Amino acid sequence: MVFILFGIVAYGVFFGAAHSVQQLAANSARAAMGGYSQEEREMLVRQHVSATVSSDSFLQEPYLDVRVEDISGQPDFIRVTVTYDASGLPIWSLYDGLPLPEKIITRTAVIRTGGY
Repeated sequence: MVFILFGIVAYGVFFGAAHSVQQLAANSARAAMGGYSQEEREMLVRQHVSATVSSDSFLQEPYLDVRVEDISGQPDFIRVTVTYDASGLPIWSLYDGLPLPEKIITRTAVIRTGGY
């Protein structure tokens, strides 16, 4: 019974971290909309990530990698990709026979930068 309870909590922490990574990618893409150039968009995303991660209980900034890039052939869109190394989460101390999720969580958000 204790093992099942620990598994529920460990998986809950993992799913919470995965959800936080997705939300961070989506909100960072929204923050990038205010920039006029690629450099300004990247600066806005970095500022948003720094401000957001400090209040998030699942994510730690040293384990995050954030990329902001233009989408080739579509100049009005940008892609924000957030990658998080989740190898420090408690889920990895579970029994080895269980199907465990990926240790690297990667989520992407695409947003239009302007125009109609």
